[in-house]
Amino acid sequence: MTIQKHKIRFDIISIFPKMFEGYFSDSIIARAQKKRLIDIRLHDLRRWTNDRHRTVDDKPFGGGPGMIMMIEPFYRAVRSLRLLRNKKTSDLKQKKSTNRVILMSAKGKRFTHKDAVRLAKYNRIVLLCGRYEGVDERVARKICDEEISIGDYVLTGGELAAMVVVDAVARHLPGVLGKSESLTQESHTEEGKTEYPQYTRPANFSPTDGKHWRTPSVLLSGDHKKIKAWRDQQTKTEDKN
Repeated sequence: MTIQKHKIRFDIISIFPKMFEGYFSDSIIARAQKKRLIDIRLHDLRRWTNDRHRTVDDKPFGGGPGMIMMIEPFYRAVRSLRLLRNKKTSDLKQKKSTNRVILMSAKGKRFTHKDAVRLAKYNRIVLLCGRYEGVDERVARKICDEEISIGDYVLTGGELAAMVVVDAVARHLPGVLGKSESLTQESHTEEGKTEYPQYTRPANFSPTDGKHWRTPSVLLSGDHKKIKAWRDQQTKTEDKN
């Protein structure tokens, strides 16, 4: 029996779409695209502006520093991607859907391993990348299904965060990784747990005369029961830290 492979289309909307080309053209992500397991489409937000300056931002109401990205270009972008799902209203949200529209935001929910697994079940994910001082709040409330942050810090834009999400989600699609076991044995598969330390050749590395950085002898013993016990213990040790 042939197993139907699940495919995800990522639409990334940014004012700097070329930033993604280098990362997505190499390594696992590039191979996944070549095998048609994922489909990544980059869109320039300025395409959906309607003035000769291709304006995407304006001053914040109420005053304050910086510029705020306007709702109109984002709304037109998502609508043009045929994600206006509720024809009776202008609201782009819908509870039950195979699509997900996400705003990369410093005030969003922290992105975790569980989120990567959850998002891998969707057929299409649209990632909106903000810039400047922020994005009009109506983008989050009326256009997006959720806001995601990759950490408690501020980036100059949502592009790096979007790359992180694509990478983390894509790994959970069948066929993207060389061995499916890699997913079950890596860090964060269980909440709060990180993977045991890994070593490879040479077993004894001497950076300078008289110094030796050795591999733990149990890993060289060939005793798989002892190796498993050591790895389990190391995982627990990492948890305490």
